[in-house]
Order: sequence, then structure tokens, then C-alpha cells
Amino acid sequence: MKPFFILIGLFFFPGICMPANRAYTKPDIAIDKDQLYSSVHKLTGIRPARNYMNIDSLNRAADFIRDEFLEFGYRPIEQKYHVNGKEYRNIIASYGPETAPRFIVGAHYDVCGEQPGADDNASGIAGLLGLAKLLTAQAPKINFRIDFVAYTLEEPPFFRTEGMGSFIHAKSLHDAGVNVLGMLSLEMIGFYSNDPESQEYPLRLMKFFYPSSGNFIGVVGNFASSGLLRHFKDSMKPASVGVESLRAPSFLVGVDFSDHMNYWKFGYHAIMITDTSFYRNPNYHSTSDTIETLNFDKMKEVVKGVYMGLINLDVE
Repeated sequence: MKPFFILIGLFFFPGICMPANRAYTKPDIAIDKDQLYSSVHKLTGIRPARNYMNIDSLNRAADFIRDEFLEFGYRPIEQKYHVNGKEYRNIIASYGPETAPRFIVGAHYDVCGEQPGADDNASGIAGLLGLAKLLTAQAPKINFRIDFVAYTLEEPPFFRTEGMGSFIHAKSLHDAGVNVLGMLSLEMIGFYSNDPESQEYPLRLMKFFYPSSGNFIGVVGNFASSGLLRHFKDSMKPASVGVESLRAPSFLVGVDFSDHMNYWKFGYHAIMITDTSFYRNPNYHSTSDTIETLNFDKMKEVVKGVYMGLINLDVE
């Protein structure tokens, strides 16, 4: 985090202790890059596009995600809800003690309009499934529960409405009084560029503090989530992908542009892992958002870093 943007430094929040000086090492774990590619290939191959109007396509995507969780040894459940008389589905898989406090890792599987959505957000779902597979393969012992949640209806026309799958999920946790330790949203993690001036920012002044090339992954959160943001930024540093972070109010354009914003609404700490979306990727919300534009070596490193952050959370 660059000094200009640090207004509040919080390293503790209820349920989790975030040491400010923890040392992380490069994770010696194998990530299945072919599985990441296969997940994106499967989702981008669904026709017609998996948008809110094409319920059958959304169901095919949800079935694929459910079946992948089953293949990895999970027992996924479906959170069904209705918007404008149509049924939509969140798919949820859990790792860890059933009744323990929960940490949420989420990504959305719908797209905006008639486009394949390789980066937005098949890459996020691929990362979600990659993490889920890695956890069952490594079988770390943790004293909290990780819920992997695949949402729908993140995209327009439901963005910022109570029809978003993440709003439905966050509200259900709040209404049930669930102890939520935090939430992490995987929002577009596949597009990178080494070209000079390939990275844009919401404020021109930020170019003095952040890289001009879009070859890093971003960790973004609000001030209340500072400890969580710091923890995951540090956990990702040893992986072979550059990492930058930003904590800022939601009025800065892009800071709340994903499912994490709905957890903020219910008082939960939440962050977003992102390749910065339209500030870098010229294919955003267009038919050119295809699998050929993604960097799966970088995506693999992002999954490594997030995994290290998950298994090293200190739950009190």
C-alpha cells in the first residue's frame, strides 16, 4: 500500500488476529494449471451466453461448478432464490469444522450481455475451484470453516441490487447470526500486460505511486478491512506475481465493483482480489474477452498466494 493512500492501519478485527510482521515463504505447492484452463474453457464454451436472461445457460454453469466440487470430495449445497419470477442458484461448498466460524471465498459465474466472459468472471470461478481442489489435496488442519460460494447475477441489470447472489448470501448469514470472519472476492484474475502504460487508475495521481504496466494482481478493500487486506497482500508476495494493494472508500470508482460490497453492507470485513478489470483489460464486457487473452501462469500464482493467506489465518 502506497503511503498516500494509508489513512487507517488496522491489523485486528473480531475473531482473527493479523500480525503486522508475519514472514511468509514461497509456497512449495503444485497448482493444476490445466484445471484452471479447463474451467475457463468449459464456462466460456456455454452458449448462449450465461447472462440473466439465459437461465438454461446459467444452470449449465452452476451444474458444472457443483459437479467439480463433488469431484474434489465436497458435498455442495444450492442456495436457490427468485428474481422477477425466475429461479437462480448460488453453489456453496465447505471445508473445515461444520460449526466453526466461517470465512467466505466467492466469485460470480454470470456474464454481462452476449460475451464469453473469460476474464469476467470465468477466471474468478477457475480460481475458486482451484482453491477448493488444492485444499482437499493438501488437507491442512484449520480451526475455522471456509465456504466457497459461486454466485450469479453479479452483472447488470442486477448489479447493486438485492437480486445479486452475493447479497442473498450475505443477508442469509447476517439473518442467521453466523460468525463470519471475513470474505474474499475473486474478481477477474486472468489478464496481465507488460506493456508500458497498459495500466490505468481511477485517479491520475495514482500513477505516481503504482506501476504503469498491468502485470500485477490487486488486493482492494475498505478501511474497515485493512487487516484482512494486509494479510492477503503479504501472503501473496512470495508467489511469482507482483501484488499491489489499495484501501479506499467505496466512492473511488471500482473499489466496490464486485460481490464483496454486499458483505460490507452487513458489517462484514471483505476484500477483492482483481487484475483491476477495465483499468487494464481492453476486452472488458466485450466479445473479445476470450480464453486466449488470459495468462494462466499468473493465475496459478494468484491461487498459490490466496491459498497461503487462507491457511495462515489466525483464528482466536
